[in-house]
Amino acid sequence: MASAGLLAAGALHAVWVFSPWPLDSRAEYAAAVVGVEESQLPSRPLTLAVAGLLGVASWLVVTGARPANRLAASRLVRGGLWTICGVLSMRGLGDLVVSGFALGEAPAEFRHWDLLLYSPLCIVLGGLTGYVTARTWSRRISPRSQA
Repeated sequence: MASAGLLAAGALHAVWVFSPWPLDSRAEYAAAVVGVEESQLPSRPLTLAVAGLLGVASWLVVTGARPANRLAASRLVRGGLWTICGVLSMRGLGDLVVSGFALGEAPAEFRHWDLLLYSPLCIVLGGLTGYVTARTWSRRISPRSQA
């Protein structure tokens, strides 16, 4: 589920490089999805980079979830999984904690969607990634078992 959610979020970010879908204009997209004025939207290359990072995150979760895969217990995969878990959890919990302070300046539509969808989704994806991460920690491949 975590991998599918990350992949879907990555695909949606890739769509946003070219289109404000599901909204009608870039101004609506800026207010509802990003919480800024249209002139302050992240650049298209930056949005594409986020899409790519979400794709890599999805791959890391799939790799970490497969016990037979030798990469699953590698430091690179485990470190990536911990990073994904931490970033998503901080994004989700951070916005919920500071919603009365920092988000007060954000458009009302963004605050609504952030509290209803964006933050909870980040918390769920972070938790699911944390679960996969904890499972990879318990099945690290020792050098003796590879012989």
